[in-house]
Amino acid sequence: MKKISRLEFLKTGGLATAGLMLSGKASAEVFNHSTAVPVDALPQTRMTPEQRAAMQAQQNTLQGPVTAKGKIGNVEFSKLILGGNPIGGWLHSRDLNYVGSLARAYLTDDKKMEIFQMAENCGVDTILGHPTMIPILNKYWSRGIGKIKWISDCGSGEFATAAQESIDGGCVAGYCQGEMTDRLVKAGDFKSIEKGLEVFRKAGMPAGIGAHHIESLKACVANGLVPDFWMKTLHHHNYWSARPGEPARDNRYCDDPDGTIAFFEGRKEPFIAFKVLAAGAIPPADGIRYGLENGGDFICLGMFDFNMIQDVNIFNETIASLGNRKRPWYA
Repeated sequence: MKKISRLEFLKTGGLATAGLMLSGKASAEVFNHSTAVPVDALPQTRMTPEQRAAMQAQQNTLQGPVTAKGKIGNVEFSKLILGGNPIGGWLHSRDLNYVGSLARAYLTDDKKMEIFQMAENCGVDTILGHPTMIPILNKYWSRGIGKIKWISDCGSGEFATAAQESIDGGCVAGYCQGEMTDRLVKAGDFKSIEKGLEVFRKAGMPAGIGAHHIESLKACVANGLVPDFWMKTLHHHNYWSARPGEPARDNRYCDDPDGTIAFFEGRKEPFIAFKVLAAGAIPPADGIRYGLENGGDFICLGMFDFNMIQDVNIFNETIASLGNRKRPWYA
């Protein structure tokens, strides 16, 4: 297959290349953290020079678009899904409080639409995100730039209300957002989850349940709630800021990876794994492989324009070489 340079790719896709390009070099190479726990006693995931060189080589040349697809209900999606959190400026940046503002300043409407189109040109045909994305998605669709599909997380207000708003706004599927599910389950309010699922099912759309805590999904099953798909965080703890045993402070999103893996080994509904990079703490090659090997039928990955080609290349290489997967593919 002929390799396409980044510049040729952007021109082919009709994308504007102007704008701030962030390499992340400073954050990857220059970081000194003072802590009471010796750093050398903590799990390490900092990239080796060889890993960094390979990553930089992958950033500029698309080896080929994502071709792996799967169905949820009657809708087909690319197995790599674009995560919407970065598009909305919601970045988990630990104690770097300026990062969200930086992203929101960078992500103009034109830049967001450029990212949507770039994703489609890379074979990523679906974005998953918040109902506040409705205006920019409708702008993108109405201008005829592309046809990216949208899965709504319904993360605003009541689940059933947000579900209807999302359907009216153009989604093709939706689910009870992870933090919402965790909150409703803690309150014992399974009825609100059921109502939201029913809104999507009446519209003939796949309806899902998400969570950050595996106990929430177990409780849903115990109360008779079986969705058309699951959305669950999945990442290991082999990175220094995870700090297992300490309270999570926006640094850990899957507290029980082993329990999550075990739960999905016994489920036949499609599973979208998200936060596989622990919001950027785990190198893509490591996190994507972990998510696919351990049961994810789809991977949802937050990507900017400057790291998308790299992530797509890694995803394609990983899924093509996957050999150690216990759970069958359910999509």
